[in-house]
Amino acid sequence: MKVQIEESWRLRLQTEFDKPYFAELVAFVKQEYRQAQVLPPGHLIFRVFNTCPFEQVKVVILGQDPYPAPGLYDGVCFSVPEGVPIPGSLANIFLEIHHDLGKDIPTSGNLDRWVKQGVLSMNSVLTVRAHETGSHRNQGWETFTDAVIRKLSDERDHLVFMLWGNYAKAKAPLIDAHKHLILTAAHPSPRSADHGFFGCRHFSRANAFLKAWNMGEINW
Repeated sequence: MKVQIEESWRLRLQTEFDKPYFAELVAFVKQEYRQAQVLPPGHLIFRVFNTCPFEQVKVVILGQDPYPAPGLYDGVCFSVPEGVPIPGSLANIFLEIHHDLGKDIPTSGNLDRWVKQGVLSMNSVLTVRAHETGSHRNQGWETFTDAVIRKLSDERDHLVFMLWGNYAKAKAPLIDAHKHLILTAAHPSPRSADHGFFGCRHFSRANAFLKAWNMGEINW
């Protein structure tokens, strides 16, 4: 199957695109777009990949579902478009960066500046029905994004994987801990951030690891 995605990703993921599960996933997603309001708009589904080629990835942040409210999800996990109020989880991420690195808290929730530096902030499920959290789970997206994680683990060296919350932590077995840094913490959601996200210092720890391997730090 031919998929419109940045070439470095297409070359490495074509074997996934050619598998039966992916054809079934595409058929499901296309039907959903025909009969319901689905987020994000189709051209943004693979935006984080199109903005961050395979060879440029330094840090992987893994989420679960896109924001289900129209106008929030722009194809990058935790990110929102310019001018949109910053959601609670992202506000807590910015607060942790402030305490960890002393940086001012941004007024914009657009994370393109991270992605362009090599931060692949990716949801495990890449589409959702508007106002229906989790509506596209268990349709094949997880199989695809698990393959992305494995491909990065196998073919790259010295990456940082940030796994926040139990769902993301469960992906740790996909990653080779001998050559990558796996950072785990509670989810930054307002419901759980006080239980292990605040104080995790993942951003300074990530930069220290990247610097040690001459990878170049992220300007968080």
